[in-house]
Amino acid sequence: MNEAPKRIHPHKFTLWVAMGSIIMMFAGLTSAYIVKKNQSSWLEFDLPVVFIYSTLVIIASSLTVHLAAKAFKAREMARYRTLIIITALLGVVFMALQVLGFMDLEARNIALTGAKSNSAASFLLVITGLHMLHVLGGVIALLVMFIGQPLHHQAHHVLLAFGQ
Repeated sequence: MNEAPKRIHPHKFTLWVAMGSIIMMFAGLTSAYIVKKNQSSWLEFDLPVVFIYSTLVIIASSLTVHLAAKAFKAREMARYRTLIIITALLGVVFMALQVLGFMDLEARNIALTGAKSNSAASFLLVITGLHMLHVLGGVIALLVMFIGQPLHHQAHHVLLAFGQ
């Protein structure tokens, strides 16, 4: 009884490699942040309150995408579509709130880039900017999957994305 080893689907493998790469990138940025924070030139400042709201929005989007996956598996397609649209909209709201937070910092003369910037503000910009790019990529992927493909093709990609 020699069974062939179970092979992982190439899309799922690519997803795992991308997730590992993103985790490593953010771990490196976090390590650099910790080291730089101990320097005497580090600028302490209060984060804009709008960043709390953006955090709540991104947590809500995690919930809606989870519920969308459950609805899809249960073949509740109207609910699935609604939750995917809500997830994409929450991603856009998250990015808008982040921009408002950056505008608040600039209004308080906390420069994010340039000669007057401080590494504290620059780290915030890089880490949240990369997160915004990640969310933008997710929103685009959701929209492409939702709008650009027939439902049977969506099923294949949704099941792959959620580990089926």
